Amino acid sequence: MVSKNQLKLIKSLHQKKYRNQHGLFFVEGLKTVKELLSSDFEPEYIIVTDELKKHFENYEFLSITNNELKKISAFQNPSGVLAVFKIPKNKPVDYEDWIVALDDVRDPGNLGAVIRLCDWFGISNLVCSKATVDCFNPKVLQATMGSITRVNVQYTDLNTLVTSAHMPVYGAFMDGESVYTENIPKKGILMMGNEANGISDDLENLIKNKISIPQFGNVTTESLNVATATAILLNEIRRS
Repeated sequence: MVSKNQLKLIKSLHQKKYRNQHGLFFVEGLKTVKELLSSDFEPEYIIVTDELKKHFENYEFLSITNNELKKISAFQNPSGVLAVFKIPKNKPVDYEDWIVALDDVRDPGNLGAVIRLCDWFGISNLVCSKATVDCFNPKVLQATMGSITRVNVQYTDLNTLVTSAHMPVYGAFMDGESVYTENIPKKGILMMGNEANGISDDLENLIKNKISIPQFGNVTTESLNVATATAILLNEIRRS
């Protein structure tokens, strides 16, 4: 059975400072846990309710009751399995292909969706500003559906990234040039902005290539969701 100390530890991992302190994070959901177990992420322990034990016969696991799981879960309706993993060591960013950069994206669902999009479009590297939501937030991990294992997510100062990168930087702006008429290069950085404010003024001043997604519908629609916009722009980048 899972111990009281283990339950206390998992409860603390809801917060970023304790994830960093312990070098651990947790994920929930049968598919996501299985994805991470089949990757090079290193598990600490797996906690499973009786209903899902049959799915983990080839692993060592700890038993937990549904009531105990509800107390430590990040969700109202826990899935029945939770696993604790070690936070992997940082990997260098590969500049030989396109990179997606996120400027202060705060919503866990948006970051999780962008990680999945990077996985779908074969973008191996995602660089985030330090104010962007933590990629090991439980709700981010849930939204990635396992794609976190195939995308290298790093946090850094984006001003430094833009000024030091020896590749073109494209920023998504409402008043940019249509992405459909751009001559897209083979590699570069695609910068996406905050949900409410877009790309910050400091970064905007550094970005020479400003692109947009043309609007064909009702002009009262102010903007697209950042994940939706990222999907459209990555599709054009890969199509080119």
